[in-house]
Amino acid sequence: MMRRFFVLAFFLVEIYFPVPSAAAAYPDKPIRFVIPSAPGGSPDVLMRILLAELSKQMGVAFVVENKPGASFVIGTMDLVRAAPDGYTLGYGNIVSLAVNRSLLEKVPYDAERDLTLVSNVVRVYNMLAVNNSLPVRTVPELIAYAKRNPGRLVMASAGNGTTGHLGGELFKAMTGTFILHVPYRGSAQAINDLMGGQVQLMFDNVPSIGPHVKAGRVRGIAVSGPRRSPVFPEIPTVAESGVPGYETIAWGGVIGPANLPKEIIARLHAEIRTALASPALQERYRNLDTEIDGGTPEEFLALVRRETPKWATVVKRAGAKVD
Repeated sequence: MMRRFFVLAFFLVEIYFPVPSAAAAYPDKPIRFVIPSAPGGSPDVLMRILLAELSKQMGVAFVVENKPGASFVIGTMDLVRAAPDGYTLGYGNIVSLAVNRSLLEKVPYDAERDLTLVSNVVRVYNMLAVNNSLPVRTVPELIAYAKRNPGRLVMASAGNGTTGHLGGELFKAMTGTFILHVPYRGSAQAINDLMGGQVQLMFDNVPSIGPHVKAGRVRGIAVSGPRRSPVFPEIPTVAESGVPGYETIAWGGVIGPANLPKEIIARLHAEIRTALASPALQERYRNLDTEIDGGTPEEFLALVRRETPKWATVVKRAGAKVD
């Protein structure tokens, strides 16, 4: 009789005083955020802006860990191996989620099986920039110079598989030019060498190369999008500069390990949407010529599925290889 009483009492306690789930208390400690590229590049700059806003909203710190290398694979595998508790999140983008499937011989993860897509956050365009001493100021002048000097120009990129790399390979394929490619582990060192003249040109995300163009440290001659940048309205698109049909757009957002609880996914997506609605954040992104997305997990997955075959075609057409 006494045993029945205790069982009934425990049952009633659960009904009237339910034990809070881990998701209900989330987050109650700092969140580790893995960026699979070097400090100072667009992913790093753009995510830190978002994370600062999320930290204010959610009342916990976001601790950034930059893990560059192997076409975003090193940092992405950190996420794949993490516990699905919401305390290890990271950045996933066009490279790690779409391009790598066709660029690399073997990818050690499957974007749909091994990761959770929370929300695509941003879309950014690239800029074609050259060293100030290079005697070209337009795309036609660059093409003519490259054809007169085959193999003498060196193009930097922020890494293998980036839109800077593939955008450059596509440019070479569409213009019939022979330009050497040197991949770096992130934009910062590549831009330093572009300024110093060790390399002569590069395609890079506007948020990372743009400030150097504004400061006159390198010369921007074209942007990769379908329209001119509102931040650099005087710089034409590659397409309008004599390479019709040329266009590259980068994108990226928040991801986590597979099997992230639905309640945590919903909380994170809602917080991201709130952060992206902040006027201060929108102004900072606008100044970096960055478009805001904030789509649902389902929309993020649809984006990945749509972009994967598209970039497989670009890789094949450009003959892009991992250097």
